[in-house]
This record gives sequence, structure tokens and C-alpha cells, in this order.
Amino acid sequence: MDNIAILQAFLLGLLEGLTEFIPVSSTGHLILASELMGFTGDGSVAFKIAIQLGAILAVLVAYRERFLHIAQGALRQEPAAISFIRNILLGFLPAMVVGVFAYSAIRALLENPMVVAIALIVGGILILLIERLVKPRVEGTVEDMPWKTALGVGAVQCIAMIPGVSRSGATIMGGLLMGLDRKTAAEFSFFLAVPTMAAATVYSLYKERDLLSFDDLGLIAIGFVTAFISALMVVRWLVGFVGRHGFAPFAWYRIVLGGVSLIWLLSR
Repeated sequence: MDNIAILQAFLLGLLEGLTEFIPVSSTGHLILASELMGFTGDGSVAFKIAIQLGAILAVLVAYRERFLHIAQGALRQEPAAISFIRNILLGFLPAMVVGVFAYSAIRALLENPMVVAIALIVGGILILLIERLVKPRVEGTVEDMPWKTALGVGAVQCIAMIPGVSRSGATIMGGLLMGLDRKTAAEFSFFLAVPTMAAATVYSLYKERDLLSFDDLGLIAIGFVTAFISALMVVRWLVGFVGRHGFAPFAWYRIVLGGVSLIWLLSR
């Protein structure tokens, strides 16, 4: 590993952690940043997939008491705990099915920065429209969600397989349209990320295993740790920020970044 590669791994890990749980598309940011840095090729795809595990760990740590409470409740067969687990599994199901059958198409999109730029702009506009349409609602919990809502949010999550759309953006906006309040929609997006991203990462690394080398593992470790620390800060901050300011700031950021990226890509 040379110093430039180490710096790239650190910066991409930081970017992954900062953007994974806000509706701006972490994958899109990683693709654009990799293009800018010249960190491209087959090995870079495996790296960008693997460091997502650091962000997943951040959710487990930030909500460890909640997960422990759910596990204990499930052992006692408490209805609330069973409902929580049911909703997470139903939300995960559509992405699992689509991901397995559409892996090759998704893999090809991960190397197309133009798709990212367009998706950032379109997604930003949609977030602004949804923010105007959705009225404030009384706060609920993930346990209170009807199973049809959980399954519906899971179906919307599949759109985020297009890089630049944003998994958190799709699930949060989908949740708002289906009647969830902002806090519940954001938390459900966090919790749904655990099985979705874990399964996607493990499956993708298995498919890309021939592209990994010993040096790649060292760079992945740097990106993983950096993503974990930065994602942990974002998870603890996001719910409060959204409660005060909504999602419009993220929408305008997407539109500006997508526009600048589109101009850059077309001018090369």
C-alpha cells in the first residue's frame, strides 16, 4: 500500500460514513469521488462495497440498547418485539429478491458516474415535492407500523439499487408517503439498513472475491474503521436535525452536486 492509496481509502471511508444514512446517496458520492481521484477499476468496486460494513456497525452500536431490548422481548415472545422483527424482515425481503436476480445489472451501474449525477438531481427534486405534500404526523414507532407499510417501504428501497438514488432517501421518503412521521421513517431506514446492507455486502464480496488481494484487505480495513466512526456521528445527529429542519437541505445539496457533476462529466 502506498501513501496515496491509504489517503484515498481514508477519504472514501469518511465519505461513506458521512453520507450513508442521509438522503444524498453514499454510493453515488463514492462513485463520483473515485472517478475524481482515479480510484477506479474492478478492485475499487469491491472496496466500495466492503466499507459499508463499517456504517452497519455504527447503527448496531448507536442503537445497541434498542436491539438488545428487542432480542430479549423476542425470547419472551412480546408482541412489540415480534412486530419489530416482522417489519424489518418484510422491509428487507424485496431488496433480497431483486438484488439476487438483478446483480449483474446493478454491478454495471456502479461504474457509471453519469447515472449518479442524473439520479442526484431527480431525487433532490422528488424530495422537495414530497416535503411539500406530506403533513406533520404524530410520532409512532417501528413496532407500531402495519406490515403492509413495512413491505411497501421495502419495495421502494429497491429503487435505490440505482446509484445516486440513495437507499436512506428512498426508504425515508417512501415511509413518509405511506403515513410515517419523520422520526419513525428515519429510524426504520436505519434499522432496515442492517440486514439489507449486510446481505448486499456479503453477497457482493462473494461475487467479487477473485478481484480482492492482500493489499485490498488493508485498504478495506482503513475504509471500514473510518466509515464506522463517521457514520456513528451521523446516526446520532440525523434524527434531531430532521426534526428541526426537514429534508429540504439535503434535497438542495443533491441538486447542486448533481448539476456540478453533470457539467464536469459532460465537459471532460
